[in-house]
Amino acid sequence: MTLDNFWKQDQVQQLIELGLNEDIGKAAHSSLAAIPPHTTGSAQMIAKEPGIIAGLPIAIEIFNKINPQINVELLVPEGSPVEYGTQLLHIQGSATDILSGERLVLNFIQRLSGIATTAHKYASLAAPYNVRILDTRKTTPGMRLLEKYAVKIGGADNHRMGLFDMIMLKDNHIDFCGGITPAITKTLEYLQEHNLNLKIEIETRNIEEVKEVCAIGNVNRIMLDNFTPKEIQEAVLIINNRFETEASGGINEQNITEYLGTGIDFISIGALTHSVKSMDISLKTIIQKNA
Repeated sequence: MTLDNFWKQDQVQQLIELGLNEDIGKAAHSSLAAIPPHTTGSAQMIAKEPGIIAGLPIAIEIFNKINPQINVELLVPEGSPVEYGTQLLHIQGSATDILSGERLVLNFIQRLSGIATTAHKYASLAAPYNVRILDTRKTTPGMRLLEKYAVKIGGADNHRMGLFDMIMLKDNHIDFCGGITPAITKTLEYLQEHNLNLKIEIETRNIEEVKEVCAIGNVNRIMLDNFTPKEIQEAVLIINNRFETEASGGINEQNITEYLGTGIDFISIGALTHSVKSMDISLKTIIQKNA
């Protein structure tokens, strides 16, 4: 994933527009009803717990769509570790427009910061072992690009983006195809027929399947799914650096250290995106003047 012009990508901009339409609809009636016209003010976003901040630039994009005259100042760099009470950004402009964007801005930044914080925890645990932590496709529909961005900000790595940028032969593919050998054989034929240059990863469920993949070859990475740490050590010895290795299934903060010392190259963790707790962040507004 490239971060160049990330926030200007069509997919991000469309997601912002969808979020604004979902939240504001025809009009922000609460603000229009209660706040005098032309009231201006300022607001500060504040961290209510420690963590890694991700997604701050999206505030600029959201408020620019609501009202280009709103000024958004980022007070900490993207990806910064913050403590309780850290001021994250300052917003100034139309009070009604600030409140119109408040919830969407918080929803994005809270979610992305929660992911970045979780990714940072796992990546920090794995760093001494030279093991890379990967996310998965277990993401919120429509939010995958942003959630995988947050994983990168937290210091972990992205697996494939979707079904289109890598071949991954999982258990269901293998079973439908009739086994590991025909699955690899047919995949190689497919790639050649369609002139595609995609890496191949194949999932294995036991040591015998690992041995079968090693005998066939022609893959880039072997996934060891729901293997115990002892089984992973055995599989890594069999593979003997001929292919990349990835452990997956049932690995969490409580048991990850048991897997880190097995010689594995990658550990993929769906929990990086599918079950994180959003970071507690608030936006406090201050009325400046009435025109």
